[in-house]
Amino acid sequence: MHEIIEELEDKRNLAKMGGGQKRIDAQHSKGKLTARERIVILLDEGSFEEWDIFVEHRCTDFGMQEKTIPGDGVVTGYGTINGRLVFVYSQDFTVFGGSLSETHAEKICKVMDQAMKVGAPVIGINDSGGARIQEGVASLGGYADVFQRNVMASGVIPQISLIMGPCAGGAVYSPSITDFIFMVEDSSYMFVTGPEVVKTVTHETVSAEDLGGATTHTSKSGVADLSFENDVQALLMTRRFFNFIPLNNKDKSPLRETSDIQGREEKSLDTLIPDNPNLPYDMKELLEKVVDEGDFFELQPNYAKNIIIGFGRMDGVTVGFVANQPMVLAGCLDINSSIKGARFVRFCDSFNIPIVTFVDVPGFMPGTSQEYGGIITHGAKLLYAYAECTVPKVTLITRKAYGGAYDVMASKHLRGDVNLAWPSAEIAVMGPKGAVEIIFREEAKDPEKLGQRTEEYRRKFANPFVAGSRGFIDDVILPRHTRERISRSLAMLKGKDVKNPWKKHGNIPL
Repeated sequence: MHEIIEELEDKRNLAKMGGGQKRIDAQHSKGKLTARERIVILLDEGSFEEWDIFVEHRCTDFGMQEKTIPGDGVVTGYGTINGRLVFVYSQDFTVFGGSLSETHAEKICKVMDQAMKVGAPVIGINDSGGARIQEGVASLGGYADVFQRNVMASGVIPQISLIMGPCAGGAVYSPSITDFIFMVEDSSYMFVTGPEVVKTVTHETVSAEDLGGATTHTSKSGVADLSFENDVQALLMTRRFFNFIPLNNKDKSPLRETSDIQGREEKSLDTLIPDNPNLPYDMKELLEKVVDEGDFFELQPNYAKNIIIGFGRMDGVTVGFVANQPMVLAGCLDINSSIKGARFVRFCDSFNIPIVTFVDVPGFMPGTSQEYGGIITHGAKLLYAYAECTVPKVTLITRKAYGGAYDVMASKHLRGDVNLAWPSAEIAVMGPKGAVEIIFREEAKDPEKLGQRTEEYRRKFANPFVAGSRGFIDDVILPRHTRERISRSLAMLKGKDVKNPWKKHGNIPL
């Protein structure tokens, strides 16, 4: 018995050393933590229960039978974050460059299967050179097994991907199926084909960072949601983010006690909207003044800035917020903002998170680049997401709500539960000036008459009262009362129970 205990300890210690001290030092020299160090920071102290620490690869080609390390390049198991269950896998770059083998994939699949059974989120920490070349198609099959589980878990349990090193080739598709992707600046990257292949095929010279680094994917492609300066910050912010999301699609939004009172007035909101309708204002100010204790967790802040998405709390309950941003492109909806908003709305709907929408939108972005890029299809994604959504939906129009964009942004017509407006709201087919130039085209050459017609149109249509008279707006409220009215609406909607017609799945305009 004594000998087997010693052997057990030796194997555990060997597994914990990964690829050995030399490779651990090399990992640290790049400013990166090891797989196990990352789990220690991510999870509550002492909560991690590791699985499959003794698993080794089965490859016998190219001398691989002489190179076996317990754990085979990935640390898997479960633990807690602030007392709430979560499953994790963390790829170990010190072992065969974190490359994915058949057994490596089996370890990941095992924790994902268990997470589905018990209804707990999965956090994957990616730091891998890709498929293990020595295993050929077996490693590719392992990737496909992981992909299949990602798809089956989608909408059932939240999935978060932390990219904390290389993630290239087929490996990128697992994170892309998950709900959220966080990256680390200067040490992580994602791309389907690397810089060398790009240069060979297209003759473009580009660095790994420019091709698929954190800045690229959080500001240009929209593939990633957030980027952080280093591993520690990324892991700590993931802990904070985890507090907002439910454990599964049958769970309710997490409840966190707050000292912030429901009826808190914010008098400064009465002057948020400029007198000049053409001047912008910062919608983030409204968001931060409405949520509990000003705690708003924004996602994709550097991508499609004309729309804001993120989580906050109202009366302690997690709420998803979508808001047009007048500071960028006047808050117009374009291709990127439509996709960004639609994906977020669908996540909230999947996991029973109420949605609050703040509207100041002059319309969809015009132009050949948008039309050629498919703004019709991509704009319809946001429309589809809101129309399909059955969670509580509260909408507030702060200023402009013109044309089809009014319809798309959680209007009463798309089953908005409570639709409110500020007195400054303008709800119409288009802006007064453009409308008058069409209706009174013959008077367009007379600036004085055109000005009179514009003011007449503004008085008649560019206000919330026409929509209110038809029941499209439930109430016109003072800006200072925004928090209270939204809180009351969400409290009333707690028992909402709406089901869409049965179908295998809809055909969203992808």
